[in-house]
Amino acid sequence: MSIGVIGAGKWGSALAFAFSEKNDVFITSRTPRDVKNFVSLEKALECEYLIIAIPAQQIASWLDERFVFKGQKVLVVSKGIEASTGRFLNEIYSQYVPDENIAFLSGPSFAVEVMKSLPTALVVNSTNEKLSLEFASLFPSFIKSYTSTDVVGAEIAGAYKNVIAIAAGICEGLGLGNNAAAALISRGLVEMQRFGLSYGAREDTFTGLGGAGDLFLTASSSMSRNFRVGLGLAKAQTQEQILNDLGEVAEGIGTAYALHEISKRKDLYLPIAKEVYEMLEGKNPRESLKDLLSR
Repeated sequence: MSIGVIGAGKWGSALAFAFSEKNDVFITSRTPRDVKNFVSLEKALECEYLIIAIPAQQIASWLDERFVFKGQKVLVVSKGIEASTGRFLNEIYSQYVPDENIAFLSGPSFAVEVMKSLPTALVVNSTNEKLSLEFASLFPSFIKSYTSTDVVGAEIAGAYKNVIAIAAGICEGLGLGNNAAAALISRGLVEMQRFGLSYGAREDTFTGLGGAGDLFLTASSSMSRNFRVGLGLAKAQTQEQILNDLGEVAEGIGTAYALHEISKRKDLYLPIAKEVYEMLEGKNPRESLKDLLSR
């Protein structure tokens, strides 16, 4: 099959590598890269299947300025909630791609391990079950693929776990120990599930690969960019310092701001997300921990 990967960062590049096991894969990005099968955006958009790996906070403007829908089948592999509006990615894409042509990827997947062909299992989520199965058939031998129709649940789990990962990084950076980390992550799972249920998501999505699986991975390793954001906050670094050190996008930051606005608008109880937002705004991490434990 002909697949166009849009976004040549670590995740887009890893997926281009993975899907090339069975398919003809082309890759493009905003700036030219010296990589195999790099093509123009126009050429990539001619492919039957598209994999879009653009950071969540840039998607709306990219779709408005650069995207041309020609009946392509789209797999969105970004994870986040738009900070400025609180919109989920499926809401943003709905203005440009019909529901029957779009799917969303979820599950535990560090790019560096995918590039090494190490095994994992991922979920293709779409309201169009036939499309999910089509994308699932394109995956390489080292990735076990599953399908689901719970798009909202997969989106919320994929975005929310990055915020919990920031909190887990703070926990690690403050030297609070494994007991505290386990308590934080398990309560984080409950919090994001409660948030998801308020939007009509399925409960089992949060105990599966896209929920608990991705959360446990992202919130327990310094390979996670969002976990490293938390390590930086524990050292009293500013957002600017942290992002300069990362040299990459950390989706949990924008999502934390989005969750803060949504919680105010819908009067939702999101204690961990609230404290992450306040720490990003400058609150002392030890004070945040004290407030969390006193709830």
